[in-house]
Amino acid sequence: MEKELDIEILKTSGERAKFSLDKLRNSLKKSGADHNLVEHIVGQVKNELYEGISTNEIYNRAFALLKKNKSVFASKYKLKKALYELGPTGFPFERFVAAILEYSGYLTRVDEIMNGICVTHEIDVVAEKNGTVTVIECKFHSEEGRNCNVKIPLYIHSRYNDVKAYWATKKKDNRQLDKGWVVTNTRFTKDAIAYGKCAGLYLLSWDFPFNDGLKDRIDRLGLYPITVSTLLSNREKQFLLSRDIVLCRQLLTDKFFLDHLGISNTRKVKILEEIKQLCNN
Repeated sequence: MEKELDIEILKTSGERAKFSLDKLRNSLKKSGADHNLVEHIVGQVKNELYEGISTNEIYNRAFALLKKNKSVFASKYKLKKALYELGPTGFPFERFVAAILEYSGYLTRVDEIMNGICVTHEIDVVAEKNGTVTVIECKFHSEEGRNCNVKIPLYIHSRYNDVKAYWATKKKDNRQLDKGWVVTNTRFTKDAIAYGKCAGLYLLSWDFPFNDGLKDRIDRLGLYPITVSTLLSNREKQFLLSRDIVLCRQLLTDKFFLDHLGISNTRKVKILEEIKQLCNN
């Protein structure tokens, strides 16, 4: 049995935690890397650890080793950071959430104005499927380590109730208003989850619900944000986001955007090949 190292690491939240070889190994496995490559990287990182090393330093080392081997592995590995790169505003994240729902059969509208009994509300995403309307609020954080506390679902629940009260007065509308959703690219605190469950809000975060959080849905459906690409520059990604290209999959049908960016044919082939591998996974 492999012995765990007695080393504390510094998390992005500022907390200290015990380093876990298994956590590193599991995150590398999810990138698609085979057993030999995973063990090689674990060994390399293990040799470079020191007391108080940051999770960012560990990530950067593992990412560099994956990218050196195969760019698509590095792209999958950087998924969490790629969601942060959908900033600095929350709008690309809203578009991303809407795009994921569309691939699950929903019709979506972004930044929809809805009436409440008391006031009107600008709703981030309105999704409709089988005669049911879902009201979704997105909470985007561009800084790692910031979680959604209980104030967020409290605030969103009050807005949802105002919209729901008005909806009940619409006698001619046969569509049902489903429960409100709160979606974040980070994590919810325990109190936020407890309130969401009690109030009947659906909470979706990086790793919640268990086995059905954002990371699980993205991997399962192959719906990776364009920001995961290791072959596109930050400037190119921002250009694509400004044209509402938020999913890698979209670029396969809208290849002409790469021509607008003046990308050479050789580089374009590499970019599209990386994206095909991501989507097929």
